[in-house]
Amino acid sequence: MSPAERIEVLRRDIRSHDHRYFVLDDPVISDYDYDMLVAELQDLESAHPELITPDSPTQRVGGEPSATFPVVRHPVPMLSIGNTYNDEEIRDFDRRIRDLLGPEREYAYAVELKIDGVAVSLRYEDGALALGATRGDGEQGDDITANLRTIRSIPLRIAEEEPLLNNIEVRGEVYLPHDGFEALNASRAEREEPLFANPRNATSGSLKLRDPRVVAERPLRVFLYTLRFEDEAGALAARPDLDSHFQRLHWLADQGFPTNREARRFAAVDEVIEFCHDWEERRSTLSYDIDGMVIKVDSIGLHGELGATMKSPRWAIASKFAAQRARTRLTDIRLQVGRTGVVTPVAELEPVFLAGSTISRATLHNEEEIQRKDLRVGDTVWIEKGGDVIPKVVSADLDEREDGSTPFEMPTACPVCETALVRVGEEVAWRCGNAACPAQTQARVTHFTGRNAMDIEGFGPAVTEQILGNGLIGDVGDIYRLTREQLGTLERMGEKSADNLLGGIEASKDRPLDRLLFSLGIPHVGERAARQIAEHFRSIDAVGAATEVGLVAVPEIGPKIAESIVSFFQNERNLEIIEKLRDAGLRMELDAPADGADSGAESGEDTRALADKIVVITGTLSNYTRDEMAGLIESAGGRVTSSVSKKTDYLVAGENAGSKLKKAQSLGVEILNEEETEALISGERSP
Repeated sequence: MSPAERIEVLRRDIRSHDHRYFVLDDPVISDYDYDMLVAELQDLESAHPELITPDSPTQRVGGEPSATFPVVRHPVPMLSIGNTYNDEEIRDFDRRIRDLLGPEREYAYAVELKIDGVAVSLRYEDGALALGATRGDGEQGDDITANLRTIRSIPLRIAEEEPLLNNIEVRGEVYLPHDGFEALNASRAEREEPLFANPRNATSGSLKLRDPRVVAERPLRVFLYTLRFEDEAGALAARPDLDSHFQRLHWLADQGFPTNREARRFAAVDEVIEFCHDWEERRSTLSYDIDGMVIKVDSIGLHGELGATMKSPRWAIASKFAAQRARTRLTDIRLQVGRTGVVTPVAELEPVFLAGSTISRATLHNEEEIQRKDLRVGDTVWIEKGGDVIPKVVSADLDEREDGSTPFEMPTACPVCETALVRVGEEVAWRCGNAACPAQTQARVTHFTGRNAMDIEGFGPAVTEQILGNGLIGDVGDIYRLTREQLGTLERMGEKSADNLLGGIEASKDRPLDRLLFSLGIPHVGERAARQIAEHFRSIDAVGAATEVGLVAVPEIGPKIAESIVSFFQNERNLEIIEKLRDAGLRMELDAPADGADSGAESGEDTRALADKIVVITGTLSNYTRDEMAGLIESAGGRVTSSVSKKTDYLVAGENAGSKLKKAQSLGVEILNEEETEALISGERSP
């Protein structure tokens, strides 16, 4: 047997043993024998490096840490699923499906466990794992391919005989089983490192690590539950049975993907509800965390017909389990000052274990919430985790209330700078009006340097506190004026640490405009809104000059956000900070639009061919995939949605367009073929 042939045999055997061990939990050889196979493969590949391939089991762990995670766009948005909390809401979901499809249509449901982990996407090209990404904001996420390759249950290659089925996107949930979580925390305790609060936090933290070699040491697992073919029409023509989501789960399992074996298919909603109740009672028997059940219309074709809202698919719903509760004592109510000056009361609690973590604090939201629940220091209270994640105080046990307890009264001054607290308009929140309040400044710096904003590596809470405490900066604009000598005065800040921090600061100057807008902490402007605004106005000067009317014209930007942006750019202090950032060399505008199109940045108007137009794509296209066509439309300023409505401007129709074409015709929506769409985008045809 030649070295090349022996290498292929070893790779095949190792992949098989990985699947049996990590997916089926049914190993058939000892750890020693497995290690001998891997060692033999490593020796052969070392002797014949020309035979090493990216999908070899020896290539799972990369060599060097990544400086940053590149941002990648999802070919189809990773939408969140709406929630239900009782049987009647599940029945309402079923009634909506029936109303949309009509009483004569037959359909079934696939029901799966809702894994409490971190959502990821995997893309395979010609059968090989090409990309792995986080969910991010649903439209784009971080490229964490190197980290996901370390999860041994994820196949690096699939081998479907039908070539059409080898170009796919698979989505699922990475998680830590209970024993893996306990082992990870035990090892961290031995090294006197902070412990993770729960398995989900540990999973999220692990996937954010820059060094895949460290990730490989974490016992991460994954369940895959969504399959999308690059050529859906071609795939379904080759395998009509894969119109069923439930059958797609079986196909994934056949290809070696780890799928949850508890999924079931039901024809009646009553059976769905009974199955959900059964698992709510049995959830504690699992070796991993779940927080509900996911109910999906089984037919993939019906998914397209039912469509989606801006946030959620109409063909799926999550049945959330009732939150787990615990009793404890409210020992104090303290005030926390945020970056916008909002003062939030926080409950200090006697530590109590609940739903996988120990709870010692919980937000009380505002003064009115405390008064409504009549919460008092010293009370015995019920707490629960909203969605099994965020702890909250539900109520006080009045039978346990101590004599002489007094109602809570909101202090009149900021707990940090002692400035008088004020209320703005009809807001329920109290605010500290001192923009120079140390607590606000620290919160703004923490937000600005955070991973989803300017992502300045090394600018953690301890460093932030020291830098502010030593008076090295007064606002976020001063971050870019820090020197090596200044940082050298901080505790535990050696020369290498100072250089690394300065390198992180320098690297952040190249963050795109939407990240800068988000990092400024403009009230009500989240990551998605910042991206919409950046793509529309294309420069920070154009955003600053925009009126409320011009801002509201941007898709998904409402009056509240528009008013907040205008107010922010009218504040002289904010303008001074922006000038500091400009002088430091941060990116203040987007690159020019493709094909030299005028973005209208100076006027705040988008003059691209499909600006503000809503477009739906349906049917099989001849010259493009749907993703490619969607990219062309978005580059021309259009917004691609999945369902036809009165607001739809154009329907791009390929072959076998189906029900969307009929609906568009009934609503008077303009129908375009591929050539007409190209002409519209290029300007050869007027909108």
